[in-house]
Amino acid sequence: MTRTRPRVVAFDVNETLLDLAPVRAALVEHGEPAELLPTVFARTLGTGFAATVAGAWCRFRDAFEASLAQLTGLSAAQRADVADRFLELVPYPDVEPALRRLTEAGVRVVTLTHGSPGVAEAGLTRGGLGALVERTLSTETIRAWKPSREAYLWAAGVCDVPPAQLALVAVHSWDVYGAQQAGLTGGWAARAERVFPPVFGEPHVSGESLPDVVAGLLDLPDA
Repeated sequence: MTRTRPRVVAFDVNETLLDLAPVRAALVEHGEPAELLPTVFARTLGTGFAATVAGAWCRFRDAFEASLAQLTGLSAAQRADVADRFLELVPYPDVEPALRRLTEAGVRVVTLTHGSPGVAEAGLTRGGLGALVERTLSTETIRAWKPSREAYLWAAGVCDVPPAQLALVAVHSWDVYGAQQAGLTGGWAARAERVFPPVFGEPHVSGESLPDVVAGLLDLPDA
């Protein structure tokens, strides 16, 4: 299927738009190594994925704190403090030019996360980017984690566009793959991963940075 220029672009939030540095710093403050964060974050995703596949659901925050309990000796209060730092995230430097180029091109911008409500809003506001985003979407509303098909189709419905006219941009290959399997256009930025796994095929659009991916999406032919 030939991909066309999207009418709406949805961005993943954690690690795509917002830097988890404050969460990493909180781990260090409580005596844990900074290098532990990727493992904790991956365990959090695995917990949420398992719940969704099994037909259940859990909040991102609960999965995150459970992962901290599994991997650290932190107390409940310390785990809560680390989780609270998600409200202190700031955008990566390449976020503003990417969002601005889309809005100047007349393409609507939203966020799509399975993270806790309020995290995207807080980070975008802190970075002065709130006006560039039409709305923030958390799949907590439908109790399903990405990359479930339901999550992407729900986002398309909320944005009132067919799946083919919604693009999902993320630095996580599994997220882009899930979006493409649901009929969305996928855009992968190679900030967090060295390669897009061959088992997932190829992303529809890819680039080294978010502005590179946005440029590729805007270069797609009009429907």
